[in-house]
Amino acid sequence: MTEAAIVGWAHTPFGKLDDPDAESLIGRVARAAIEHAGIQPAEIGAIFVGHYNNGFSRQDFPASLVFQSVPELRFTRATRYENACASGSAAVHGAREWLAAGRGRFALVLGVEKMTSTPGAQVGDILLSASYRKEEGDIPAGFAGVFGRIAESYFQRYGDQSDALAAIAAKNHRDGAAALVLADVETARTMANAVAFRAAVQVNDFLPLSRRDPTALEGASLAWSRALAEAGIALADLSFVETHDCFTIAELIEYEAMGLVPAGQGARAVLEGWTDKDGKLPVNRSGGLKAKGHPIGATGVSMHAIAAMQLSGQAGTMQLPRADRGGVFNMGGAGVANYVSILEPLRA
Repeated sequence: MTEAAIVGWAHTPFGKLDDPDAESLIGRVARAAIEHAGIQPAEIGAIFVGHYNNGFSRQDFPASLVFQSVPELRFTRATRYENACASGSAAVHGAREWLAAGRGRFALVLGVEKMTSTPGAQVGDILLSASYRKEEGDIPAGFAGVFGRIAESYFQRYGDQSDALAAIAAKNHRDGAAALVLADVETARTMANAVAFRAAVQVNDFLPLSRRDPTALEGASLAWSRALAEAGIALADLSFVETHDCFTIAELIEYEAMGLVPAGQGARAVLEGWTDKDGKLPVNRSGGLKAKGHPIGATGVSMHAIAAMQLSGQAGTMQLPRADRGGVFNMGGAGVANYVSILEPLRA
């Protein structure tokens, strides 16, 4: 599958930023990504915006906010995508599908979230809306408590994995935005930067944890197996993976879901260094969500941008010595919305 390619990108720092709102953050990346692609705003045929919000801001309906900073985009079709913590990848995949359908030559993808203006307790409750409130709404510690329950179930089945979780560490919620420009493949072949989709797969699972095995991310596993089959490769053919380490236990189980280790052996990948920068499959060379932060709507777009940087040799101090093909896994909720992209440099 090479119907579309990433040809430009931009990224704010992730952190407690002075930008007052999502509109300001969008303004920092939209024009920058278009300029990085070497095109004019008038060439953008559609805009795809990943944004969770759900109470972080009173200003919702963000699809047209980019017109404030790039007025040349006025009258361009623009749509907001929301799929919990995978909202960014939902927007990326939406843009890829639009291009694959032959609807245009260039698409702009934006991912954004402003979170740090919201008190911590309220953040936890807002994120809990990405779970099944009828059954999980009273779990202590909000959405973090959902993954705490997953960790408890995992420990009961496979034993205490505290050492491995300590090695993975924890994430932070932040403010941030990222942007991509995607092009159809024929157009992308003429451009300076071109990172193609070898595969792009979405799998959704039940929302209630009670309908699923809490120790296994079955939707993630299926998304990975379908993506690798679509790409015609094995996991060992990847040079690196950017994975959705929203909580420490999530990353451990994601190693198992992608097929790096069998069920119950995720700790082995961490403790034996398999996922280090010089390991058999470097994971989250960017530091992942635990290091750079997790501004919900921006995360999936950021992961694709970072993978594109690696594959084009532009990752700076994060650059791996070999980056021929990369995988991206972005997850919404506790294994509910699962997106896998396989990316590689576009061949001439």
